[in-house]
Amino acid sequence: MFGAPEAHLQLSRGDFNLRINDRKAPLVSQPFELVARSLKDPSWVPPDEGKEKSKGGLTSGGQDAGSPPPPPPKMPVPLQLAMEQKVQKATLLQGDRVLPQAGLLFFEYRGKVKNIRSVELIYDGPAGKATLELQP
Repeated sequence: MFGAPEAHLQLSRGDFNLRINDRKAPLVSQPFELVARSLKDPSWVPPDEGKEKSKGGLTSGGQDAGSPPPPPPKMPVPLQLAMEQKVQKATLLQGDRVLPQAGLLFFEYRGKVKNIRSVELIYDGPAGKATLELQP
């Protein structure tokens, strides 16, 4: 958010919406905790992926026939907490803030990313109204 230097503005994630593919009902900005559950660290390799796979022969994969597959391995808790702190630090701060301010906003979209044709960020808050067209 930009404005006159040292100007103040009351910021709230509720002032931001995201319209995808010209839908009437835009997506509402969500708290960072929603995203934190789905974070993945590209440098972390699950323990099973580091092992070489068998190159032949019959195997049951270490499971009894008919049993469900094992749950996927989880990232270590310290790594999860570090990632959550990074996301929280990058999130748009709320409340009375000195301008300019920058931060991330999060929206929950359940459709397929390849089907996105248009994206608009909509602001409707104390500074007025604005719509910003984004690249899909």
